[in-house]
Amino acid sequence: MRSSNFRRPALAIGAALILAPAIITTHNGSATAAPATISGAPLVSTADTTLPPINWGPAPAVFQPGAQMAVLQGDPGKSELFTVRLRFPDGYAIAPHTHPTDEHITVIEGTFLVGMGKTVDEAAMITLPAGGFVTAPAEHAHYAKAQGMTTVQVSAMGPFALTYVNPKDMPKAVTP
Repeated sequence: MRSSNFRRPALAIGAALILAPAIITTHNGSATAAPATISGAPLVSTADTTLPPINWGPAPAVFQPGAQMAVLQGDPGKSELFTVRLRFPDGYAIAPHTHPTDEHITVIEGTFLVGMGKTVDEAAMITLPAGGFVTAPAEHAHYAKAQGMTTVQVSAMGPFALTYVNPKDMPKAVTP
């Protein structure tokens, strides 16, 4: 599906121009990486290359059992920018739903199929491999499915909310 409801920026070009560190040549001819900067402030510290562990736990009860989530930035429960990672087992499906704000999704590993609309149409889903990116616009119904163990990174403005198009799709643990 090549719907105009999805905005797919030129990820490779954008990443190469904005996020990739500049390569410089030292006096002895070897290449070293200099940290990328915005207004002179480093985006990545070269002083300590140890990454903090990602603390996975069960995804919120609004997701069907089996999904895991880790908060990387912000607080999804507050009115602020947040970034989370969601991990899904093979075949995990998310029924049609909406969010009150744009949802920016990057596939970290696996394959993520995404479709737009109030009913699932697997033939119309786009396939996003690792590195793929898509934005699901605010209040536009969309749905998804994982192929293989899949991890996605989601950035949005909080507070996080997910409203299923069909209330019967709400997991039984949170159905009133």
